[in-house]
Amino acid sequence: MRCVIARFPFDLTKSGVLESMKGVKPEQVTGESVTIGRRIYPAKQVGQIVTRQDRRDFSVGEVLRAMTQLGFTCRVRPRATAPTRPLTPLQQVSAMLGVPVAV
Repeated sequence: MRCVIARFPFDLTKSGVLESMKGVKPEQVTGESVTIGRRIYPAKQVGQIVTRQDRRDFSVGEVLRAMTQLGFTCRVRPRATAPTRPLTPLQQVSAMLGVPVAV
């Protein structure tokens, strides 16, 4: 499959990616990841190994798109939600009555 990563065209195959990642120890995953075989790799590590480019030269989205098209399982880091504060008693009563209270 032909794909473009960091403005350079690459002819990638699933077997070629498997061969490239053979024997590579996965780094700790803190964000987006790609499952290759039974191992989970950070997307940037996969992109670096497969393209032989510096990690700063390509985006995670480019790697995830290419790996998904090749049939690998990709996971996107869930977005952190803002912690919600519990309602004060006044806010709870106002909500029950249907009257909004300014916070």
